[in-house]
Amino acid sequence: MTHRELCCIPSRMALVVKNGIRYTARVFRKIIIGSFSAASLFAANVDWPVYLGDSASTHYSKANQITLRNIEKLQVAWTYHSGDARKDNRSQIQCNPIVVDGVLYGTTPALKLIALNAANGKEIWRFDPFAGGGTSAGVNRGVVYWASGEDKRILFTADHYLHSVNARTGKLIPSFGKEGRIDIREGLGRPPESLFVIANTPGIIFENYLILGDRVSEGPGPSAPGHIRAYDVRTGQIAWMFHTIPYPGEPGYETWPPDAWKFIGGVNVWTGFALDKARGLLFCPTGSAAFDFWGGNRLGQNLYANCLIALDAKTGQRVWHYQFVHHDLWDRDLPAPPNLVTIRRH
Repeated sequence: MTHRELCCIPSRMALVVKNGIRYTARVFRKIIIGSFSAASLFAANVDWPVYLGDSASTHYSKANQITLRNIEKLQVAWTYHSGDARKDNRSQIQCNPIVVDGVLYGTTPALKLIALNAANGKEIWRFDPFAGGGTSAGVNRGVVYWASGEDKRILFTADHYLHSVNARTGKLIPSFGKEGRIDIREGLGRPPESLFVIANTPGIIFENYLILGDRVSEGPGPSAPGHIRAYDVRTGQIAWMFHTIPYPGEPGYETWPPDAWKFIGGVNVWTGFALDKARGLLFCPTGSAAFDFWGGNRLGQNLYANCLIALDAKTGQRVWHYQFVHHDLWDRDLPAPPNLVTIRRH
């Protein structure tokens, strides 16, 4: 009996996690699967349906086929080549792929969305977000799966667009946004064509919302605000928005100069979220304000930069926050979503 476990090799020397066991590998630009045989074991198909494992960002799988005793028996079962590596040998895959019902969803070095049969590595479909023109900007660290009955979708970002793709066919869902995609530069209260806004890290699902952070410029020039937005998964409409640089009348407005909300940027969630589904609490780690190494035009404490913010995931209302750095001048972003854990004391 053959047992297979998924891993993605994202860079030249990568840290690979298999069921809680970590080791390094010197393969890149490929997706590989390891397998081993043991007659005494039973197959266990365990999904990895969410970026970083689950909504709590635990990076943990309950699968138990691979142990310290049998890991040395792992062998390559299949290898998938995307075929779109860069000619300068500088390609990379940062994507942490997800697996749902035996299908692996991930992105290639050129940010094409792929669906593979997780058992044999055969490509089921491929979606090219740049088929109509344009080139990839940045990297992609993962995708989002959402389903309601027979409606199954993959949501992912490439360049400054959020795409909604049919998980079965690899085709855009035209009822979402404008013919299947949304320009995430829009809706931030500033001329979208002047803004640099992309999203390297996937958002997170709460009920029928896709909650999305973004990556923005933090240089001395114009910068977009890093407001947190919840999109209706079916339509693409913005359901709620939390202003990370507060507007007049909102808590925290007094920690900035009066007009900062009109021109200061940054304060964005570029690392991803953690979600307590039972309580409906969304945990948002933010980066610094822009310009990130000079603060002469943003005197004050600068809420909600460099904060961990807890929001009501249904409404976007602030529940609490903790600011780690006041008036940051050193680009001390929170570099990762928190891990949500339960501690039992006996």
